[in-house]
Amino acid sequence: MIILAIDTSCDDTCIAILKIKDLRFKILSNIVSSQVKIHAKYGGVYPTLAKREHQRNLPIVLKKTLKKANPSISKIDLIAVTVGPGLEPCLWTGVNFAKDLSQKWKKPIIPVNHIEAHIAANFIKDLQLTRPTSPASELAGGRATHNLQLFPAVCLIVSGGHTQLILMSDFGKYKILGETRDDAAGECFDKVARILGLGYPGGPAIEKQAEKFKVYGLRFKIRLPRPMIHQKNFDFSFSGLKTAVLYDFKNRPVKVRKSKKYVQEIAAETQQAIIDVLIFKTLKAAKKYQAKTIILGGGVTANDELRKQFNPKLKTLNSKLNFLVPPKIFCTDNAAMVAMAGYFNYLKGKRKNWENIKVNANLKI
Repeated sequence: MIILAIDTSCDDTCIAILKIKDLRFKILSNIVSSQVKIHAKYGGVYPTLAKREHQRNLPIVLKKTLKKANPSISKIDLIAVTVGPGLEPCLWTGVNFAKDLSQKWKKPIIPVNHIEAHIAANFIKDLQLTRPTSPASELAGGRATHNLQLFPAVCLIVSGGHTQLILMSDFGKYKILGETRDDAAGECFDKVARILGLGYPGGPAIEKQAEKFKVYGLRFKIRLPRPMIHQKNFDFSFSGLKTAVLYDFKNRPVKVRKSKKYVQEIAAETQQAIIDVLIFKTLKAAKKYQAKTIILGGGVTANDELRKQFNPKLKTLNSKLNFLVPPKIFCTDNAAMVAMAGYFNYLKGKRKNWENIKVNANLKI
C-alpha cells in the first residue's frame, strides 16, 4: 500500500508518501515547506497569509514529493489529509487540494485528526504490526512484534495550539484527561519570546537562550509560578506564566532588561516552569491510570531539556515504563505522521468519498 498525505493545519505546507509492505513502514518522501520567515515579522501565524502561501506551495511541494518518491500516480492507493484541528483557512486549502486529487486520480480519501497524527508519529519507524487475519482485527489488537506492552498509554501532546493529556487504550481509542484552559505551552513560549525581543518561533529562541544561562555571577534570582501544578486535575494554564514574565520584565530597569544575563535567566526559568508542569502532570496521570507507556508528540517535544528531564523522573514512577518520543523531524508538523495516522484509520474503515470530506478546525481526538 502507498499513501500520499497532506497537512496544512498551520503554516507548514507538508506532503509525504508512505509505503507499507509486509507490515513495515517506509517513508518514500517527506517534504515540508516552512513559512516561518514570512510570519516572523508578525510574531505569529497570520492565517490569511498562511492560506495564500499554502495555495502557492501545494503544487510545488506535490511535484517535489512525487519526484523524490518516484511512484507513478497509479500506484498510490490512498490520500490522507488533515481535517482538523488547526487554522480553518489553512485546513480548507489542504482539504480542497486533496479533494481535487482524489477526484482527478480516482483515489479514496482518509480524513486525519492532527492530534492523532502527532501520536502516530511515534510509530513511523518503531512499530511493526503482526500480520493480521483482517485489517480491522489487526488494528483492534494493537499488537507489536517488539513485544512492548503499550497500553494503556498516557499521551502528552504539546504545541503552539495544543497542550493535552490523553489516555490511549488502543489505536483509535482515546480519552482527553486534561487540556489547556487558555494559552498552550508553545503559545506561551512565543509570547515570552516576543516580550524579550527574541523573535519567532519562540520555543527554539527561548531554548537557545536557556542553554547559555549560567547560575553564577548573577545579581538577581528569578522565580516564576508553575500554574495549576498542584490542582486535582490534569488541565493546564500558561497565560499566567506569560503575565508573570511581563510584570517582571516591566519592573526591571531598562539596563537590566537589555542585559544578556537577564534574558538568559528569565528564558531558562520560563522553560523550566513549563517543563516542571508538563512532567509533573504527565507522571501524575500515568500513575493514576497505571500506564504502561508515556507518549510525547507536538513541536514543543523537540525541546532537548524536556526530553532530558523526563527520563530520570520516569524511573521514580516505574522502571519498566515505556517512553516514546518521536525523532525531532517528526515532532513539528509534517505529512509522514498524517500518512501513518491515515493507515490506522484505513484499518478502521474510515475511507470516504472526496465529496464527504469536511474541515473541523476545533476537532477533538
